[in-house]
Amino acid sequence: MFRHFLFLILTLFPTALYSQTVRVCNGVHTDGCRSFVEVYEYDYVEHKPEFPGGSTELVDFINKQRRYPAQAYHNGIEGRVLCAFIINTDGTVSNVSVLKGVEVSLNQEAVRIISAMPAWTPGSIDGRSVPVRVIWPVPFRK
Repeated sequence: MFRHFLFLILTLFPTALYSQTVRVCNGVHTDGCRSFVEVYEYDYVEHKPEFPGGSTELVDFINKQRRYPAQAYHNGIEGRVLCAFIINTDGTVSNVSVLKGVEVSLNQEAVRIISAMPAWTPGSIDGRSVPVRVIWPVPFRK
């Protein structure tokens, strides 16, 4: 019986084979409880979210928007801030966070840049738009 059920599920819902989701903290309620949103990982969606103009335009956007914090620049602090964010079903960017930071002012600048992005083309599975978590580095070099 279980094999028939498993065959039926895998036949009717083939995306179950490659769809991977993750829970991302969506904030804290007034009563202190955290709320979570379930999103798909970038590598596991059928059609990946895309920045307007593609990856090259995304790099150009970051380079044009980046304002190197003066104190960090004078102190010779450089590196890559690894950010995670969600591309919602309408293409907007939300839940920007730093996965691996360099220094506080560089981390804040990276979050500002990612938060200022225009709407992306959302990711989709079976023609249905889904929220997708994207991980992208923001480099800071003198």
